[in-house]
Amino acid sequence: METQYITGQLQKNSSVFQGLLENISEAGYLWKQSPDKWCLLEIVCHLYDEEREDFRARVKHTLETPEQAMPPIDPVGWVHNRHYIDKNYKQMLDDFLTEREQSVEWLRNLSLPKWDSISQHPTFGPMTAKMFLANWLAHDYHHFRQITRLKYDYLNMDFGEELDYAGKW
Repeated sequence: METQYITGQLQKNSSVFQGLLENISEAGYLWKQSPDKWCLLEIVCHLYDEEREDFRARVKHTLETPEQAMPPIDPVGWVHNRHYIDKNYKQMLDDFLTEREQSVEWLRNLSLPKWDSISQHPTFGPMTAKMFLANWLAHDYHHFRQITRLKYDYLNMDFGEELDYAGKW
């Protein structure tokens, strides 16, 4: 799979995220399946932070300074430490989509990137810039599934009608 393809998919996924996440009521974006699960607001905040501080930063790090230790991140801890639940949903969605545009522009403007450059990940060991790029796209797909499941469960709870006619989930 070519890196240009992945970059193109990351760009296209902006529209998918926008379609899945815009025009959601406050009740909808704050609803959780259970207290230990994330609501849509927390997912959007996570996507924003991951865009800037994980995937783009780690691809850049691996391309430019692979011999240096990676700055630590804490995506799960950020949910509480950064008070995601208190953020403005629409603003965070807009901020995430803006960051994604910047990521795609940055990726498209790279000059002869060395995708085989390797950084030492503290948990996963050696990872190439290309591996980080592929996992960036996989992360999108993971969250498409998570968001879709959350929206399905909210519909089921909120509307109160059987959804079996739609097909087995």
